[in-house]
Amino acid sequence: MSVDTAAATDRLMRFLAVQGVTGREKAIGREIMAALKQAGVPAKAMRLDDANTRIPLPTETGNLIVELPGRGSQQNQPRIMFMTHMDTVPLCAGAQPKLAGRKIVNKAKTALGGDNRCGCGILVTLVAELIRQKLDHPPITLLFCVREESGLHGARHVAVDELGAPVMAFNFDGSSASSVTIAAVGADHWQVEIFGRASHAGVAPERGISATMILALALAEVKAGGWFGKVVKGKGKEAKLGTSNVGPVTGGEGRSAGDATNVVTDYIHVSGESRSHDAKFVRQITNAYKAAFENAAKRVTNSDGKSGRVKFKAETEFHPFRIKDTLPVVKRATAAVTDVGGTPTLRAGNGGLDANWMVRHGIPTVTFGTGQNEPHTIDEWINLDEYDRACALALRLATMG
Repeated sequence: MSVDTAAATDRLMRFLAVQGVTGREKAIGREIMAALKQAGVPAKAMRLDDANTRIPLPTETGNLIVELPGRGSQQNQPRIMFMTHMDTVPLCAGAQPKLAGRKIVNKAKTALGGDNRCGCGILVTLVAELIRQKLDHPPITLLFCVREESGLHGARHVAVDELGAPVMAFNFDGSSASSVTIAAVGADHWQVEIFGRASHAGVAPERGISATMILALALAEVKAGGWFGKVVKGKGKEAKLGTSNVGPVTGGEGRSAGDATNVVTDYIHVSGESRSHDAKFVRQITNAYKAAFENAAKRVTNSDGKSGRVKFKAETEFHPFRIKDTLPVVKRATAAVTDVGGTPTLRAGNGGLDANWMVRHGIPTVTFGTGQNEPHTIDEWINLDEYDRACALALRLATMG
């Protein structure tokens, strides 16, 4: 497909220069709307939803939704949707994009923000080319999500009835435009409060109940049981696979755990995650952590025979999914990749995607790469050849008869 690649690169450079870390997407949302208006999209076709009022974290704005009517011979076909996310990780604050041949690099010691300003550039370029070339296409919805990087919140809390009932969706987020992601892991987020008893560690340590020791014993049990890091239970085709991690350990609200070395630690807050492509195994991993903390609390007692206690909470952060490769959305995806000169590769992702929630909402969704490389690091860079290929791919997806 013919795409004005110079204009596409200019849009990407423009979006990369706008700061918009997760939860603070108002400025980049305005910039995307301005670019869409310049491409010929009327203001009445664009709106911000109220998903931010349902997201349990401070969020400046809702998701950006754009609705385009169908055109020409395809105007009465079922609606399709293209989506990406607007936010970047906090490490991208202060990024200074710079062209370097067929790459975009960063002059600042921050992450660049190609994840996912590349997706934003691709979707705006899609619309610009549809209008510029007056191409026939079905009705199209564009969805630019907020807070993907901090928990897929925008996609989770979007009001599905505001999307125009698309029959399929194409998400842009990743590296290779030829990769067709049709599955992704699910994840639990868990947190545990460990309650001990403070006592002077030099005068009467036996009267204390160490929350730190409860933590240590619990994590030792988890590690010994094979539930930490890469988790494999069973053998061969029957093996269950997953991962887990222990995240921040604090005294709550960001404070350090414990007040001093001469005080037995009476409180610790720990958070972590469990992941797998198997929803039941996600919960099995989480339950192993819960049991380990509960067992450890019983084992740590003081001179009065009192033990510690724990309060364990877990919630599903996103559900795993796998869509059948015989579905129309997958057939359209693989055909489009081939049409733009690529070799389609069906794959499963080990990270969460906005597609996890779209599939959960009943909209079959595949995900393509955009040219990002080494995201979430200060070494991040963008492959413009792959970005151009993704722009062409989006245009082909939108115009296939």
